[in-house]
Amino acid sequence: MNDTRTSEDSLRSEIDSLKRQLQDAKRQGTHHTPAPPKGPSAATLVVIALLLVAVVVGGFFLGYVPRQRREEVLAAESKAEVQSLPVVTVQTVKRSDTRTNLVLPGNVQAITEGPVLARSSGYIKKRYVDIGDRVKEGQVLAEIEAPELGQQIKQAEATIAQADSAVQQTQAALEQGKANANLAKLTADRWANLLGKGVVSRQENDTYQAQYQAQVANVQALEKGVAAAQSNVAAVQANLARLNQLLTYQTVRAPFAGVITLRNVDSGVLVTEGSTLLFRIAQTDRLRTYLNVPQADADSVRVGQQASLSMSDRPGRTFTGTVARTSNALDPASRTLLVEVQVPNPGSQILPGEYVQVDLAVPRKDPPLVIPGDTLVVRSNGPQVAVVGPDGAVHFTRVQLGRDFGDRLEVLSGLSEGQQLAVNPSDQIREGVKVKPVLAQEKAAPGKKS
Repeated sequence: MNDTRTSEDSLRSEIDSLKRQLQDAKRQGTHHTPAPPKGPSAATLVVIALLLVAVVVGGFFLGYVPRQRREEVLAAESKAEVQSLPVVTVQTVKRSDTRTNLVLPGNVQAITEGPVLARSSGYIKKRYVDIGDRVKEGQVLAEIEAPELGQQIKQAEATIAQADSAVQQTQAALEQGKANANLAKLTADRWANLLGKGVVSRQENDTYQAQYQAQVANVQALEKGVAAAQSNVAAVQANLARLNQLLTYQTVRAPFAGVITLRNVDSGVLVTEGSTLLFRIAQTDRLRTYLNVPQADADSVRVGQQASLSMSDRPGRTFTGTVARTSNALDPASRTLLVEVQVPNPGSQILPGEYVQVDLAVPRKDPPLVIPGDTLVVRSNGPQVAVVGPDGAVHFTRVQLGRDFGDRLEVLSGLSEGQQLAVNPSDQIREGVKVKPVLAQEKAAPGKKS
């Protein structure tokens, strides 16, 4: 601007000098021949106009060109400064999905599995099934032969006959006792009348009255004897029923439909009632899988929730199940929730005892923030991340970590959504240093599973 003002002043001084020269010429002309006053000639006007245009154009170039050069110099310096800043790859802090897949190991078990024990002692007369055989409810599995059981039944029947005879005897004695009591009552009444007339002594009357009371007590005792004999009959009848039931147990039947998973006996083997394991049957048309859910996800598992089962030896095959029940309590040792998942098994495609991976789609009310694993910096004062601000300045921030997914980490506190973090910060990236952030190209997640 100072250069512009100097050029304008010089042009003005030149114009003033030209005006003075014109005035001097006019004064000299007045001494020779007087003439009428004339205005400036056309050539003079053109010169003045050209001078004015030159002043304006010169002022423009003298002011604009230096300023343009200064702006170019500043832009070049700014560009050089930016280019001299270290380039840092950054990733944006994002929030995880509202639904996450929780994959946990599980053990497959039959929906119902039970042992078949011998209920009758004896020898295996014949075996009809073996392991792997499918049986129906009530189907005969084996027969037990116990000859002494028939003798015990006959003995029980004879005991019942004896007990019936004893009941009849006590009933006859009761009838006789009742007749004696009636006779004693008549005698006692007669002696009481005679005592009232003064014919007999009081001593004689008391004797007959006492005899009557003794007969009444005898009748009551006989009635108790009849009840005891009848109870004895019921006892021996129950024993006979037990023996007859044991006789039916000589034919071993399947308690429910399923598959024979264990055979422990063969023909001719001696079995003992209540202790010898004959077979084991499993119901495999529907299976159940038990898994332990961590405490952090325990509130997200609900009865009726869908689940997916997969096996490592059968890639690409999945089976759909449902959460049937939970323990509604955490195991104090492992801090996990026991969950039962039931899955249909038509055609027995899944075998009991298999190791499976159970995938639960767990909803999240407040999904946590997720950062790439290569943005974490572990130092002596705890885990940190390098946050790149809008001005390019780096600030290290401590964070509280949640679950580790390998390539991703959950952040519980210390960050906010949308912040940019330096990826693999080097030793040049220090607190307060300005950098040139370059957003990294996000990779497609292979599957957000935990």
